[in-house]
Amino acid sequence: MKTGVIDILDDMFIRNPDLCTCKNSIEKAFSMMKRCYENGGKLLICGNGGSAADSEHIVGELMKGFLLKRKICSGDTKKIKILFPEDYEYLAGNLQGTLPAISLVSQSAISTAYINDVAADMVFAQQVYGYAKTGDVLIGLSTSGNSKNVIHAMKVAKAFGVGSIGLTGEDGGMMKGVCDCIICVPSKITPEVQEYHLPIYHALCAMIEYEFFK
Repeated sequence: MKTGVIDILDDMFIRNPDLCTCKNSIEKAFSMMKRCYENGGKLLICGNGGSAADSEHIVGELMKGFLLKRKICSGDTKKIKILFPEDYEYLAGNLQGTLPAISLVSQSAISTAYINDVAADMVFAQQVYGYAKTGDVLIGLSTSGNSKNVIHAMKVAKAFGVGSIGLTGEDGGMMKGVCDCIICVPSKITPEVQEYHLPIYHALCAMIEYEFFK
């Protein structure tokens, strides 16, 4: 890891010393995300309730500048200028470099249709099957580690060569047996688990942003 990436992680542990027990799994998650983006992949993210909100939050940090400015490359600017010479400065000036990510909780039409017509606990799995390709990574958040719709999505991910990262509570639940990397924070109390998840995914987003845009 780059020195700046290590600094981001170390700072997170200084502010959240209880999370030092998660160091190895956080570093593994970062490596999986880095490899995914290096190979032109994307992240898919899912969870329920507060974890659904976290899914949206993560996408917001990845798809635009988070802590760094992300100018688009000169080649992309030229493509816009060729087609729209009068507007390219505005268009290119207001686009930002991106780390592709999709929140599976946002897809209301397919989600409600699948819940109503097929099986509610397969709503994320269907989207993984439809969106993902080999080399992508699924991030699933579940405070208990036992959310069936997240577990099913991880099983489908594994079947089709999609990596999986789980963020959960201290015992891991069923998630521990199906995902490639599990980050178990030191609590079983739902709101505390969610509070621990926030600095972890903020650090991961900042680390991956630094890796690709610094």
